[in-house]
Amino acid sequence: MSGWLSGLTAAGLLTAVEVTLIVVALIVAPRNRRPSSALAWILLIALLPIVGVLLFLLIGRPQLPASRQDKQQHMNDWIEEESQDLVKVRLTHSTPPWLPSVVELNQTVGAMPLLAGNDARLITDFGDQIAALTAAVDGARRYLHVEFFILISDASTEPLFAALSRAVQRGVTVRVLLDHIGTLGYPGYRKTCRELTRIGAEWHLMLPVQPWRGRYQRPDLRNHRKLLVADGDVALVGSLNLIDPSYHKRANLRRGLHWVDLLAELHGPVVHEIDAVFVTDWYSETDELLASSRELADETHRDGHLLCQVAPSGPAFKIENNLALFNTLIYYAQRRLSITSPYFVPDESLLAALTTAARRGVAVELFVGEIGDQFLVFHAQHSYYDDLLEAGVRIYRYPAPGILHAKHMSVDEQVTVLGSSNMDIRSFQLNLELTLMVCSRTFTDHMSAVEDQYRRISQELTLQGWHRHRSRLHRVVDDVARLTSAVQ
Repeated sequence: MSGWLSGLTAAGLLTAVEVTLIVVALIVAPRNRRPSSALAWILLIALLPIVGVLLFLLIGRPQLPASRQDKQQHMNDWIEEESQDLVKVRLTHSTPPWLPSVVELNQTVGAMPLLAGNDARLITDFGDQIAALTAAVDGARRYLHVEFFILISDASTEPLFAALSRAVQRGVTVRVLLDHIGTLGYPGYRKTCRELTRIGAEWHLMLPVQPWRGRYQRPDLRNHRKLLVADGDVALVGSLNLIDPSYHKRANLRRGLHWVDLLAELHGPVVHEIDAVFVTDWYSETDELLASSRELADETHRDGHLLCQVAPSGPAFKIENNLALFNTLIYYAQRRLSITSPYFVPDESLLAALTTAARRGVAVELFVGEIGDQFLVFHAQHSYYDDLLEAGVRIYRYPAPGILHAKHMSVDEQVTVLGSSNMDIRSFQLNLELTLMVCSRTFTDHMSAVEDQYRRISQELTLQGWHRHRSRLHRVVDDVARLTSAVQ
């Protein structure tokens, strides 16, 4: 009898504990979260109480520490003060009538103004991208700011590291930021750190997860930006990580897989905005506030014809800046909308914007990869194809062995955005990202040429073909992956 009672008591205690956890989850999980994300957390805690609670304690807070948020606000105030003396860009009849509201949105949430007088070119080949980065480094005479999510010294990136060494030797100040967790998992991480020290670069890890050194935040918050600035005169931004296109994975090498990226080289005043992003991140990691590149650089030429605006985003900001920009542009599109995103896991607002655009007659196309390198993201992405295809969105799958990693969007014939941000929940909520908006018919034509090349070699996915290809098990895995994507 006593054994039966003790068993009953233990079961009662376990039930009471689980009920308590669920009640607490109902109170805590919805706070500052979308309903879908809150429900996912509550379901996880209800089904797996111990695992759910531990995960919530580990990654339940999708913001950076208050000290980092304060630094971001300090930099926003500094950027706005620096921008006071800039002449407001005069828009002409050739710019879309809705552009001023998009510019206002970007400046309100991210502090950066729209700047005229810029030049840019797109670089699609990996060898040409490394060559352009190396040329910018070799041209530097005062300073170099290098910031990449993944930065590895290997045979493919050796020309750039050699150029950085030459720059230090001729007296250039070389500052380097690399994401700690982003780079840590790849062969050559420690060698890269030693090489940066050997050549004399000033380098730091971004968002380090080193609790034994008092440096810790939610471990899956990452700095996903990719940029290089030389003397405030030239900048390169895009989707490229500084690592061999195979990412040194045995499976990739065996299958001949290689990452396909897009890089933009920029000249003109917008370079200072990109440099301000680096200055902000350097300040966040080191507490050292560097001088503005506008003070260090020579008078920047303004002969270019591009209107450019930088839109930083990430968990240091109060809202999801990149998602706000993407949604706004999608709703303003009138004729054509082309999106390239290797990791496409939209939230409810983005999915509604895209399907609505297609249903109101906009020619919407989406470029994704035929294969993916992240299992859960790849299957979560698949779960949205039915909705998109039924609404009239045309989906093109970039063929293996290429892994399409570029991230960009063109709107009608006039506006292009590109940078480091995917269209997924991770990029909206957890990653620090950099997005560049360009208003120019010529530049958008150049981007359209890149999209035309994707389309020529990609296979279009039809609704009927997708239903034939997708087994019942595939659908179940997709739906489970979609649910896990909401746990943010």
